[in-house]
Amino acid sequence: MSIPFYVSPEQLVKDRAEFARKGIARGRAIVALGYADGILILAENTSTTLYKIGEIYDRVAFAGVGRYNEFESLRVAGVRHADLKGYMYGRDDVTAKSLANAFGQTLGNVFTHEVKPYEVELLIAELGAIPDEDRLYKVLYDGTIGEERGLAAIGGAADQLRDALRSAPGPDRSLDDALEAAKAAFASVEGRTVEGWEAAVLERNGRRRAFRRIEA
Repeated sequence: MSIPFYVSPEQLVKDRAEFARKGIARGRAIVALGYADGILILAENTSTTLYKIGEIYDRVAFAGVGRYNEFESLRVAGVRHADLKGYMYGRDDVTAKSLANAFGQTLGNVFTHEVKPYEVELLIAELGAIPDEDRLYKVLYDGTIGEERGLAAIGGAADQLRDALRSAPGPDRSLDDALEAAKAAFASVEGRTVEGWEAAVLERNGRRRAFRRIEA
């Protein structure tokens, strides 16, 4: 009788985490930056049709880095979840926190029970009535959720980008200033010419739907 192959739980979790982090590190980073009239989300993306940034609901946006098919399936599931909750209860009940919790549960279950974890990091942004009410949540490959204040980054160079942006102008900056600060941070961290941009904003414009893409 053959002896079953044994791996300790600690080693199994460590191997899965290392596998997921390596996959995510190959993805280009994304930053979210608050400004006076909203939240800017900027990503390096050479594709004109495969978006990393998308709208989830009226005042909630989504960004993902890692394997495109995995974070896109999560985005679609998030849209369905938000639509159903908004229809059954109320539009104000759809929040970035509730969506981050749903994504965290899904990623945590996959990380624990499936053979291969998702190689993704997610960023959920919610626009408030004033800058102090804006919300940014970062969801990791294992379901861990973290709340960020005014600035968030995901992807391979996330820590370096966050450090580079800490010295940028404060939340009362204009959209143009926020864009220039984010682009300068990418240039300094990557040390090369960025091949293409994808940008979107959640803007306090008085309309129900706050999401808008910024064209090149």
